[in-house]
Amino acid sequence: MRTEHTTSSEEATRALARSFALQLNRGDVVALQGELGTGKTRFVKGICEAFEASRHVSSPSFVILNRYEGRDRSHRPLYLYHLDLYRVKSVEEIYDLGFEEFAYGDNVTLIEWSEQLGGLLPSRRFEVQLSYGDAEDQRRISIELVESPAPPVEGKSI
Repeated sequence: MRTEHTTSSEEATRALARSFALQLNRGDVVALQGELGTGKTRFVKGICEAFEASRHVSSPSFVILNRYEGRDRSHRPLYLYHLDLYRVKSVEEIYDLGFEEFAYGDNVTLIEWSEQLGGLLPSRRFEVQLSYGDAEDQRRISIELVESPAPPVEGKSI
């Protein structure tokens, strides 16, 4: 099921993400897509706030991966992995990060520019598409739970 939302500020985008995070459980992957500046990192910040992440959340554009320590609804420690694949050029870079360990692990994985993964995305994931709205601060955000067979991985480059 797909839900459609419109926000009118960064705080409203983070609030939507905090509300969305109530659906997330250990092992979930959130695949974020959208142009530069549409609020992918703001959305991630909201999710991390919902899980009481203890570290400053920022875009990992240059380091590719950040790990935040948070707490699940039972107040047990939970890692949130935040990937930004904007600068990734090959599948090997993704595997070198230990992608399978955290994308299929007992944590929550948040992936900006997830379209870079193609067939590597888990078959069950939440897809979040962000786009510009009509006003300067307005954003359109669609959220969908995808549960489909993963397509075969072709080739070695993204």
